[in-house]
Amino acid sequence: MEKAILYKEWIKTRGYCLLALIVSCGMVAYCLMKMRYVIEMKGVEHLWQVMMERDAVFVDRLTYLPVVVGVLLAIVQFVPEMQQKRMKLMLHLPYPRFLNISIMLLYGVGCLITCFALHFAGIWLYTRTFLPPELYSRMLLTALPWYMAGFAAYLLGAWSVLEPTWKGRIANVAVSVALTSTCFLSMTPEAYNRMIGLLAIYAALCFFLPMLSVQRFIDGKQD
Repeated sequence: MEKAILYKEWIKTRGYCLLALIVSCGMVAYCLMKMRYVIEMKGVEHLWQVMMERDAVFVDRLTYLPVVVGVLLAIVQFVPEMQQKRMKLMLHLPYPRFLNISIMLLYGVGCLITCFALHFAGIWLYTRTFLPPELYSRMLLTALPWYMAGFAAYLLGAWSVLEPTWKGRIANVAVSVALTSTCFLSMTPEAYNRMIGLLAIYAALCFFLPMLSVQRFIDGKQD
């Protein structure tokens, strides 16, 4: 049954996942090419100087990319379940309801891990050829909260989409925006270093919120 669920999710989201991977990796490549341009025009010493004296990290264009990728994945994955009445059918299958939803969510998280890991791998492999560890690790640590927000945005998006009432969806979206915005309160490089663990816990706890929407659906809460 697990394989059938995963295959269904893959068929449903494969087009989006491929497009998101291509576009997002293209944006990462663009950021890296900006660094290469600076090196070719003014030398690697100037790049180091800019990064150390002006707090430049050269990946600022990626700030909201993980959130957009996560929210769109939640929409692509779960809107058809609600619009085409698949959710009602799924909840009547002879299979644990919340395990079914958990597998769907884990599939989405796995897709995001694959995409985001490629971003980090690309940045690390490229920048380590001309930057010292202190500078390329600074780039990665600065970007890490944005990617944590991407995971949270996906799970919060699923929570909002699976909510069976429009009033509930609006409330969930408002709460989701407020919670996700906490990852962007400071644009200072490495501002969240001491909070990475808390952000990881926060993103992990968001995994259980879609279950609340499913329970409300089971309880018959509908418009």
